[in-house]
Amino acid sequence: MSLFGAWLRLLRIPNHATAAADVLAGFLIAARLREIAPLPPACWWAITAGLAFYAAGMVLNDVFDVDLDRRERPERPLPSGAIAVGTAAAVGRGLLMVGSLCACLAAFASGNAAVALVGAALTATVWAYDRHAKGTPFGPTVMGACRSLNWLLGMTAAGGPVAPSDWLIPLGMGLYAGGITLYARDEAGRSRVGTLAIATLAMLAGLCIAGASVWLLAAAGEGSAWLRSGRLMPWLALWAVLTSSILLRNVLGILDPASGRVQQAVGNAIMSMITLAAVLVLPVCGEAWAIVVLLLLVPFLFGRQLVSAT
Repeated sequence: MSLFGAWLRLLRIPNHATAAADVLAGFLIAARLREIAPLPPACWWAITAGLAFYAAGMVLNDVFDVDLDRRERPERPLPSGAIAVGTAAAVGRGLLMVGSLCACLAAFASGNAAVALVGAALTATVWAYDRHAKGTPFGPTVMGACRSLNWLLGMTAAGGPVAPSDWLIPLGMGLYAGGITLYARDEAGRSRVGTLAIATLAMLAGLCIAGASVWLLAAAGEGSAWLRSGRLMPWLALWAVLTSSILLRNVLGILDPASGRVQQAVGNAIMSMITLAAVLVLPVCGEAWAIVVLLLLVPFLFGRQLVSAT
């Protein structure tokens, strides 16, 4: 493979759109933005931080897995020699530093020191997952924490979370991400049905928790004009359809836990993070911002034509 293609594959470049969606959606929801307008510098710095942390996690994941990949996935960039392990390690550590710096700049721009604290927590959890937790029973929990913190990166850059219901979104989406991680644990070979089933239940629980935030928002008489015009039930129906479509792939993987089937379910669940973020933005900020978040599917789908998302 070309050096450029090797880096795209090492970074899992399509998935970066999901990290941007998390931070952007978190910012929009906490800021309660309703009208389309240029985003403030704090939001852009937070998005850049989220992308840097995600990239660092992808690179360091393969750095610490290189011995295993030499046996199971020798075609990957590091075991194949397309990219030197030392170079990748330096880039991964550098990306963690960039993420931390951008989180601090977001904190300065927003006037909220909590953004820098979230950045420090992301630095620790990304390193902890790749270096220590990945192969342990705690791995999915740590990965879920990374995704929750990514949402909080955007929320704190906007001065939030604003309402108690806002906390349910990072909590639920973190549980969803942890379920995906558990589901993907043995994707290189034949997965265990019991593990896939537990992971699917975790994903379902996470989506229920995140969805409950909108029910609480409506109960408090808040939200966008779209939600306050009596559209809670249509929104809940949409959330249920999305949840069912995601978990149907999981069920197919449980019925046939071969590598290809499981990887398809994982790829679909990752891509759906963008759609889920857009649908969570809809009842808080309205249709226009939801469409903006949904447009992040474009770089994801384009990137997936170049390299695999898993």
